[in-house]
This record gives sequence, structure tokens and C-alpha cells, in this order.
Amino acid sequence: MNLPNLISLARLFSVPVAVWLILDGRLTAAFWLFVVAGLSDAVDGTIAKYLHAETALGKFLDPLADKALLVSVYIALGRIGEMDSWLVILVVSRDIMIVGGVIVTLLTVMRSYKVAPSFLSKANTAAQILLAAAVLARLGLGIDDLGAAQVLTYVVAATTLGSGAWYLVVWYRQMAGLEDAR
Repeated sequence: MNLPNLISLARLFSVPVAVWLILDGRLTAAFWLFVVAGLSDAVDGTIAKYLHAETALGKFLDPLADKALLVSVYIALGRIGEMDSWLVILVVSRDIMIVGGVIVTLLTVMRSYKVAPSFLSKANTAAQILLAAAVLARLGLGIDDLGAAQVLTYVVAATTLGSGAWYLVVWYRQMAGLEDAR
């Protein structure tokens, strides 16, 4: 266990706290926890890269913590009526599809499924973070986003659909190639 992995683990442990803060109406604290968690993602990646401290656990733990935080915050914001339910369903469904593809691959061919995130996938994650931060800033700090959340809602929807389709195509091609190799 190294420092980047401990930071990722702390981010993972922050997920239930963030959800509780949102559901309990403590939105200022939820905003700041979300900001700190986001910064911790940049910090753990930087430390791992520059100190050559990348590990197999970290390659699993970091994206797990990121997805758990984003999905949970979206669900909590949807639960309190501050995130459109159709968007929450879309975001959660995409992530379930990706995890499901990995599980199916592991169970059917006993081989790990590795795919590098595309530019669209990274843009999707960035848009999801910006939208959650904008909503939490409006709720917790009273900051008027001047309609940015509405625009980001459609950006998140478009990039979620696009990156989900991309992952599905890549997964299908890998599975078809594995089947042909048998």
C-alpha cells in the first residue's frame, strides 16, 4: 500500500459521506468534499506518475473511486430532485454496461478486458465532474451558474451516449476476436 493508493482509498471512503451530506441537506460541506475528492484524484495520479509508484491495485482502485463518487453523487442529487432523473439513469446505465462487459469477458474467456479510455470518455468524465460541481456550488454556495448546468446536462448526455457506444464497439470487437481465436 503506497501513498497514491491510500489517497484513492480515502476518496472511495468519502463516497458514503458525500451521499449522506447531500441527502441530509448539508450541501456546502458536500460541495467542499467533492472538490477535495476531485483534487485528490489529480494528486494521487501525479504522485504515482512522478514517483513511479503505479501499482496494479492503484490501476483498479483509482477509477473505482472516481466512478463510485460520480455515480453516487449523481444518484443523490437525483434523489433530492436536483439532477434530471433521465440523466442519472443514463450515466449509471453506461457505467453498469462497462462493468458488465468486463465481468462477462472475465467469466466467458477468463481473460482480462483492458481498454484505454478514449478522448470522448475523458471528456465525459470531465463534463460529469463539472456538472456535479456546478449543481453543488449552486446549492451549497448559492452561486448562480448562469445556465451552465443546463448546457452541461446535454454535454454529459451526449458524451455519455457517445463514449458508451464507443466502449460497446471496442468490447464487441475484442470479444469477436477472442471467439475467432478459439
